[in-house]
Amino acid sequence: MDDLTPTPVTDTAVSGLPTEEQVLEALKVVKDPEIPVNVVDLGLIYGVDINPDGVIDITMTLTSVGCPVQDLIRADAEMAVSRLDNVNEVNVEFVWTPPWGPDKMTEDGKRQMRMFGFNL
Repeated sequence: MDDLTPTPVTDTAVSGLPTEEQVLEALKVVKDPEIPVNVVDLGLIYGVDINPDGVIDITMTLTSVGCPVQDLIRADAEMAVSRLDNVNEVNVEFVWTPPWGPDKMTEDGKRQMRMFGFNL
């Protein structure tokens, strides 16, 4: 590893940085406007990397390629996580592999979808 590659933080509690759980909790305010469930319970978050310099890298997907609200979801995710203590920057990268499917949803997400009349 060269000196330019950030080293992921393993003990964020000691460093004052948010934990992965705190980042995921912050992301629960972000909803796909087309589906009334947050991006965490939809299973759209594939990874969270917390770097020692306060940069949070989020890897996520959307329910479909070419989603018309991609920019809105990115902005909402960046804003939600940037509100956490000691976060200096948030980067959201969209990936399409593996593709999203209802099997990626949490049980709570599936329950919410059923409440809104979706058949899962």
